[in-house]
Parts: sequence; C-alpha cells; structure tokens
Amino acid sequence: MNDTVIVALISLAGTLCGTFGGILMSNKLTNYRIEQLEQKVEKHNHLVERTFRLEELQQLADERMRVANRRIGELERKEEQRWNGAGA
Repeated sequence: MNDTVIVALISLAGTLCGTFGGILMSNKLTNYRIEQLEQKVEKHNHLVERTFRLEELQQLADERMRVANRRIGELERKEEQRWNGAGA
C-alpha cells in the first residue's frame, strides 16, 4: 500500500475515535445536567406541595378563628344581656 493511503487511514481512525469520544463525553455531561435539573425540579415540586398544604392549614386555622370569635361574641352578648336584665 501507498504511504499516503496508510496515513489517510490512520487519520480517519483518529478522527473517528476523537469524534465518537467527544460525542460520548458530551452525552455523559448532558445526562448529568439533566439529572441535576430533575433533582432541582423534584425539590421545587416538594416545596410547592408543602406550601399548598400550609395554605390549606392556614385557611382551616383562619376558619376556626372566625368561628371562635363568633362564639365569643355571642357569649359576650348573652352575658351582657344577663347583666343588663339582672340590673333592670
């Protein structure tokens, strides 16, 4: 074989190895970055779920507070009527 052909084949082999090696490394880096993003999204979703649950609990506490205030008001009115009725 001619020396030029041998050099061309060696160059071709080197180019193919470099290209495929670069593709594989790029693929590994892309997969790593995707995994990191998935973990961040999972943390975010967990935070959103917790926030939603806290908002539900806050609404429940607010409703209980309104009910308690209403009942206290009713008791105060009854007590005031009792005192006004007893003093009259």
